[in-house]
Amino acid sequence: MDPITATTMMAACISPEDLYAEMRKFPGPQVIDVRRAEPYAAAATSLPGALRRDPDPTSIAAWAGALEPHRDVVVACVYGHNVGETTAAALAARGLNARYLAGGIAEWANLGLPLAPKPTKPSVWVTRERPKVDRVACPWLLRRFVDPDARILYVAPADVTAVAAETGGTAFDIPGAPYTHHGENCSFDAFVQRHRPNDPALARLATIVRGADTERPDLHPASGGLFASALGMSALFGNDDRATLRHAMVLYDALYLWCRDAQQEAHRWPPAMPGAAA
Repeated sequence: MDPITATTMMAACISPEDLYAEMRKFPGPQVIDVRRAEPYAAAATSLPGALRRDPDPTSIAAWAGALEPHRDVVVACVYGHNVGETTAAALAARGLNARYLAGGIAEWANLGLPLAPKPTKPSVWVTRERPKVDRVACPWLLRRFVDPDARILYVAPADVTAVAAETGGTAFDIPGAPYTHHGENCSFDAFVQRHRPNDPALARLATIVRGADTERPDLHPASGGLFASALGMSALFGNDDRATLRHAMVLYDALYLWCRDAQQEAHRWPPAMPGAAA
């Protein structure tokens, strides 16, 4: 048996119904559309939130490293056959929890599950290099709630405006940018107000971020911890701004879920022991 076939046989699959249920959770799996060029060009739709990536083995090596290791990956081809299975196996071999969509996008559509327009050209966002708080929190919000394929360019402060103009991108977190500090609010506040103004968990997270970013730890008990984590990550990854952002995504996912679902949970010591007197 050739190596590709042997590897493919180990690829796991997920049904359209189960994928749809997982996509409704936060942050949900990373869904990758790996249809080959011709069927992809002929199609008008894709799976909601899917990223378009080339299934060629050489291309997989180039884009797989940008996937978030704390999130599952589901790849979808036309019918859930060789392309999806092989790609899932290649990603699993890299240590990712990767599966392919059983029946592919065709079966998804046959079941009447929602489709979306094919991904458009990724949006481009430009800001200052060496991110700490705001310039990590804002890209996290962009990728989770605005554009999952958003491209973030970290450049020298003096170059932000010029690079944004050259790339057609949007500058943020510099004076005069569309998204920046206003009064006591930081850039993350501007993103929340523009894109998710009715999300209570994001409003709570915005207070935490504001306190960490503007030296106001009194705004929320978690602000000081976020500030310490931000400085620690910056020290850990040095000038590798992409690595800082990639590793911080899991931190902001956790903070968002805490803001949304875990406000009533407490951690007490000593714990209550079974059979202890009331």
